[in-house]
Amino acid sequence: MSRHTPITAVVTGASSGIGLAVARAFLQRGDRVVGNARDHGRLEEAAYALDAGARFVTIAGDIADPATSARMFEVAEARFGRVDVLVNNAGVFLSKPFVEYSASDLDALLATNLRGAIHATKRAVEHMSAHGGGHVVNVTASIALQPLAGVPAALPILIKGGLNALTRALALELAPKKILVSAVAPGIVETPLYAGADRDALRTLQPLRRIGSAEEIADAVLHLAGATFTTGVVLPVDGGMSAGHW
Repeated sequence: MSRHTPITAVVTGASSGIGLAVARAFLQRGDRVVGNARDHGRLEEAAYALDAGARFVTIAGDIADPATSARMFEVAEARFGRVDVLVNNAGVFLSKPFVEYSASDLDALLATNLRGAIHATKRAVEHMSAHGGGHVVNVTASIALQPLAGVPAALPILIKGGLNALTRALALELAPKKILVSAVAPGIVETPLYAGADRDALRTLQPLRRIGSAEEIADAVLHLAGATFTTGVVLPVDGGMSAGHW
């Protein structure tokens, strides 16, 4: 069995939920992580819980601000030499009837879910182009592949669907630079996003009739981050939710 060579990953939205699980999965196999989140206090709590010492570096800041992405990559390069993987995980989700979305709702969704991913990916492409390649893994949403009548979420679907399209387009554009771009599309996952929600109702939204774990999404992210002949794929990890009607 070959020994794993440690890599460096930048993970956005790393203070809780899927992002925290992804950071933990990288760290548990000996990798180094630069983790970003907006809330400094929660990010420091995550660092304490991960207990990875100097292998986990925190960068607090709004991912919608391009200066945050610049700082993530500057620090990663200064501390660890290079970045091998970017995981665009930071995101917000607002479910409501279309006509009830406000201008501020749209601004919040665009800022974190779209602009944040674009700023971070641009920095990653610049960095990875100069270092011989790398991987970008976007965390999107299964509902963008298969909308649900019982979950009105037109704007998140629009934006996450746009990230799926961006994933495929960049996979083609960046293949000559040896930069692989893929996405994981989670279904309903046990994270703070669903705190207080009706668990029985959530289970009915997926054919496997259970809620996924953040660790299951992290497994998929690490798989794509280590793939050498897979790019442009949007991988549903959703208990069958995107397979069709049931």
